[in-house]
Amino acid sequence: MPRYRIQLRNWPHRSLILTDTPNPHCPDCQGEGGHNRDYGDYDTGEYAGTEWEPCPCWDENRHRVLLRLPRLSSRRRAADRSGYSDEPPF
Repeated sequence: MPRYRIQLRNWPHRSLILTDTPNPHCPDCQGEGGHNRDYGDYDTGEYAGTEWEPCPCWDENRHRVLLRLPRLSSRRRAADRSGYSDEPPF
C-alpha cells in the first residue's frame, strides 16, 4: 500500500508532486527506503565507491504532478532574499 506525501520538485519543472514514501515498518530498510553498499576495485580490493540499492517496499519513481509552479524571475528572487523590494507597494 503506497504512503504518499507532497513534495516540491525543481527539476525538470518546478512543481508540487505527490510521491510515494518508504514503509516505516519495513524489516529490511527500517523506513530508509534502501541501503548504501560500499564496493571495492576488483583488482586491488581498494574502496571504489558507494551504490544505493532501493528496497522493494518503496518505488522512488512513483509520483504524480499536482501543480506546475511558475519560476520566479531573478529580480524577484533577489528581492525575496534581501527581504526588501523596490516595487510598489513599498
